[in-house]
Amino acid sequence: MLEFRQVHKAYATPQGPLTVLDGVDLALDAGASLALMGESGSGKSTLLHLAAGLDLPDAGEVRLAGRALSTLAEPARARLRREALGLVFQQFHLVPSLNVADNLRLQARLAGREEAAWSAELVARLGLAGLEKRYPEQLSGGQQQRLAIGRALAPRPALLLADEPTGNLDETTADEVLGLLLALVHDAGSALLVVTHSPRVAAPLDRCLRLTHGRVDDASSERLDPA
Repeated sequence: MLEFRQVHKAYATPQGPLTVLDGVDLALDAGASLALMGESGSGKSTLLHLAAGLDLPDAGEVRLAGRALSTLAEPARARLRREALGLVFQQFHLVPSLNVADNLRLQARLAGREEAAWSAELVARLGLAGLEKRYPEQLSGGQQQRLAIGRALAPRPALLLADEPTGNLDETTADEVLGLLLALVHDAGSALLVVTHSPRVAAPLDRCLRLTHGRVDDASSERLDPA
């Protein structure tokens, strides 16, 4: 579903090029889940942007659903994002002028894959029943994040990318949202890549990689203490 082959990425600074990714290899199969851990500034968000085709590598190859992203022009990458990807961020990025129901349906409509029964199931399981006419500002932080997750999963994307999806929530709410995210991803049949600094978030996923000094190492064998 997602593959990085010897991916390199650097950014220009006044002091010279800053290498962020230095020969990254990773693979994520359809329906599997993967946590990418690393400290702030380690390049996790850069890797996520490359996975989504929002940026391109300096060298190496990123393949999404079997397609090399660097061979696609931006309109084609945008179309592939609509068709294959769901995105969940630490900041909720809900549309303030749309109510809960319309925010939830937005991504599915853009992808041309709105399913009324699945949307109704999402509303119920996300704990948003009875709130469909409310606007984002009328929701709690946990409700807003659940809505953001529902919006991303409404079109049943092949791959869900999540950047610190519980980073703005208290511990109890974060645990509830993470459990719900994993259950819904499974039921949608999506693969999942979560970028996080938290062992608590990484622990329930199938595999864990750690990004350090621009390279990834398998961290699945480490003891990930969720406490």
